[in-house]
Order: sequence, then C-alpha cells, then structure tokens
Amino acid sequence: MRVLIVGGGGREHALAWKLAQSPEISQLFCAPGNPGIAQHAVCADVAAGDIEGILDYAQSMAIEFVVVGPEEPLSKGLVDRLLDAGIQAFGPTASAARIESSKAYAKTLMANYGIPTGRHARFDDAKAAQAYVEEQGTPIVIKADGLAAGKGVTVAHDLDTAYEAIDACLVDHAFGEAGAWLVIEEYLEGEEASIFALTDSRHILSMVSSQDHKPVYDGDTGPNTGGMGAYSPAPVITPEVFQTIEDAVTAPCVRAMASEGNPYRGVLYAGLMLTPAGPETRPAPRVVEFNCRFGDPETQVLLPRMKSDLLPLLLASCDGTLWRHTIRWREDPCVSVVMTSGGYPGPYEKGKVIEGIEAAEALEGVQVFHAGTKEEDGRLVTAGGRVLNVTATGKDIASAIDKAYAAVDLIHFEDAHYRTDIGQKALARLAEGRD
Repeated sequence: MRVLIVGGGGREHALAWKLAQSPEISQLFCAPGNPGIAQHAVCADVAAGDIEGILDYAQSMAIEFVVVGPEEPLSKGLVDRLLDAGIQAFGPTASAARIESSKAYAKTLMANYGIPTGRHARFDDAKAAQAYVEEQGTPIVIKADGLAAGKGVTVAHDLDTAYEAIDACLVDHAFGEAGAWLVIEEYLEGEEASIFALTDSRHILSMVSSQDHKPVYDGDTGPNTGGMGAYSPAPVITPEVFQTIEDAVTAPCVRAMASEGNPYRGVLYAGLMLTPAGPETRPAPRVVEFNCRFGDPETQVLLPRMKSDLLPLLLASCDGTLWRHTIRWREDPCVSVVMTSGGYPGPYEKGKVIEGIEAAEALEGVQVFHAGTKEEDGRLVTAGGRVLNVTATGKDIASAIDKAYAAVDLIHFEDAHYRTDIGQKALARLAEGRD
C-alpha cells in the first residue's frame, strides 16, 4: 500500500517511524516532512495546510491511504476532500474536527451529554467577558475559541492577567478569526493526563495513558507551550480511573458526535485533569480539552511502546472494523524530552547548527524525533520552536528518564532549552504508592 503522512513535526516523525515498520506498506510519503522523516519516507515540499496541494500530490503519486497529523488540515476539510476524490484517509471530517477547532462547540457538547468538565462561558464582547471574570474570580482560564497554534490559552491568576488575555483576543485580535470568540473556563486543579482512543464512530479502542508537560520551565512554571515532554504510562491513571475515562468520557463523546450527525472517525484525544474529588479519594477525570488528532509530544512516547502494526488499526478506524482489533503494548515505560530554541514559546532564532543526534541514538533504547529541523548547506539546523523530541524506553520510568537525559546531554545547538524534570511526577506518585 502507498501511504502518505501529512505534517512535518515530531508527531509525524513518530508516525513515519512506526508506519515504516509495517510490512503492508510498499512506499511511504510525507508532506512536507522534515530531515528526520526523510529517513523513512519520500518527502514533498507541500504545506500541510495546502488542501488542494495535498490532494493533487496524493493523486499524482497514486496514494491509497492518507494519515493526517495536524489539526489545521483536518479543520480545513482535508479528509472531506480526499474522501470525495476516492482516497481513503485517517482523521475526522471538518465537521467532526470541531471538537478541537471550536472550544465552544466542544464545551456545549460536553454540557449537553453529561461529559464531566469545568464551568464555562463564551463571549465575543470584552466588557461582558471581564464582568464574568470578576464574578467568577481567579484563577481562571481564558481560551481563544478557535485554533491558535497552542498559543491561545492563558491561565490567569489575577484579574489584570485575565483582562490582558481578553483584550488580546477581542480587542487586539491577536489570534485573528481564532480569537473572534473566547471561552472562559473554570480553573481545574489536579494532575493532567492524556488518553487517546481510536474510533470508527461506533467502537473505541483506547491507547495506554501518557502525561504531557505544557509549561516551559521546571515545576510547571512559565507560559504554556505545545509541550515540553511526556511519559507513558501515567501512574495517576490507575486501571479503575482508566475504565472511568472510557465509560464517562471517550465512549460518551463518540456516541454524542454520532447523535449530533457528526460521526467521528480517527483518534480522539482527551486532555484530562484528574481532580481529587472522586469517590474514596480516587482521582476524578474532568475534560480540559478534546483534540481531533494524535497529541504532540504524547505520540512520541506511545508509539515506541506499541507492539502492534499501526497501519491495520488506522485502516480499521476508517472502515468500521475496529471491533476486530486489539493493541499489544510493551511493558517498558517511555520518556521524551523536548529540546527547544532559546526564547520559545516567545520569539526565537532559527538556523542554529545541531550536533550529536547520531551519538544520542547510539544509546540503547533511544530514538530522536525531529520536530523543527531542516537541512541547510549540508548541515542540520533548527527551524522551529520545538526542535527535537529525545525519546527513550527503559525497564522502569527511572531508567527511561536517565536514558533520555543522557541522550539530551550528547546533543548540542546554541541556546538550546529543555526542562530537567520530565517524568518526576510519575516517580513521585510511584513513591507514594510504595509508602
């Protein structure tokens, strides 16, 4: 089978790395790809958001199956266009992708179908939004309603910060159409975790747990990013909590989408806050957000743990046969540390020479996924905020952490930044369980 991956980040590198192992794929392509993906696939200089360009390329290369990575082309209707052209594609239609592209749509869906989440309200008027914040108090969360490349979320711990976030959206139009409306949400306290579920619109097949780290600095401080690292499994999600998530979150969401006339096929990403309000002190999951695609960097720690061939699972999500499949997992935990350009998530410079990846990947159990790199004058250089996902598996979470940071120490580029505490929450929770 001739397969095309759409996207060019760390998530897509992980997908390419995993799909390249499938015996059912005769040739793998990626648009636009990156230097890491080029080790596994033929890369084409077509932007992921160029819907007609992707369609033309898929037709010209006789592509039989397309796996869409990022949310932007999904929200723009790439899957719709491919299906109309007779090309099978993994991912939701534009209508179903509203679960991520409109936070207000997602919140309304959850409210209407009893899916646990925080209090919320939607505004397009700054004064009304400010009055609501004053009534609710801080801390509180301000979100641009639409897709803002991970930059439209502010956790406001005081009124001034909340007012600034509201004005950025509704007065200064910092996020364009994505910020024409904003959603103000209850600030949820607890421990975050992520669950992905493959679905064919009727059945779900949940993947193992993972935990992302959004803030840029150690100790979950500083501004939010697209993700500074991840690990899997997340000890906070016990078997009992996992079952609760399926029963109260992912399965009801898939049923709700079907009831609304927007059958959801693809992967449903539930970003959760495990609040301390559950029965018998068990963490109670509440939805922070739904996403319509694989998470980044969670995918980079899930796929190295997957024993099963990924391709048949993705195909089954498209053709309604997911019930026939199971996923086999490795027991070994996996940890990924994101190395970023200095200054990220604010302004940063590009073009810094990267060295040491080959030495890092020579370590047992280490894989480096490229997130923001390019070839320039025969050298590998930085080309984005998040540059590399340095990923390692180990016999336990502690050894996986040690391996990942040993690999990070071998990689160098000017002004490189990374968190030094990825996985520490898992170690702390495991220590609590042994006490």
